Formats: sequence, C-alpha cells, structure tokens
Amino acid sequence: MKSLKELRELRETLQKEISARNSAGKPKIIIGMGTCGIAAGAREILHTVLEEIERRKLDVVVTQTGCIGMCEKEPLLDVQLPGKERITYGNLKKDDVKRIIVEHVINGNIVTDLAIARFEEGRD
Repeated sequence: MKSLKELRELRETLQKEISARNSAGKPKIIIGMGTCGIAAGAREILHTVLEEIERRKLDVVVTQTGCIGMCEKEPLLDVQLPGKERITYGNLKKDDVKRIIVEHVINGNIVTDLAIARFEEGRD
C-alpha cells in the first residue's frame, strides 16, 4: 500500500467479495429504486418486501438497483432463485408483493401474469 486511495479501493473490493459470498445460495430480490421507480411507488414496494420477509422469517437477500430503462413498467422487482433464471416483475402494487413472495420465492413458481422479463445466465 502506498496511499490511502489504494487502501480504500482494497477495502471496497473485499467488502464486495464478502457480500457476494454471504449471499451465495440464497434467494435474491432486487428492487428498482431509480428516480422513475421511486416516483412510481418503489419505496412502498421495498417496504412491503421487507415487511413480508420479516413476517415470514425468510432468509432472502434484498438489494436495490437504479434505473434499467423500463420506466413505463415501474415499479420493478426481480427475483433470482439459486440456480434459476432471474425474473422481472413490473407495474406492481403492494398486494402483488405478497403473491410474488409466496408463489415465486417460497414455492418456486413464476407469477406469469406479473412477469415482464426473464434473464438467463450465460445468454447474451
């Protein structure tokens, strides 16, 4: 180490690695929290997700992301189950969150009428 900047960069890299290891093998929920998402109600969706996970005592990683360019579909929520494709749900209301958590996160079934996109790892 030759500078404080190098130390900070190392710290940031290690924190990301630790975070990735701690979340491996766990279901992940990602909430779109860009300006467009917040304006469309993403904060309420995030709070509902956190409440539902706490209420059901689920071991799920919840993260936030910025705008991904589907502003007309906000609020957006992605579900990534271990070993499965990432599913994006859009135009969500509070009641949709409970349904997604029960049907998709707990039971592994995609809620097809709310799903708007599917991302398969390794495909471009």
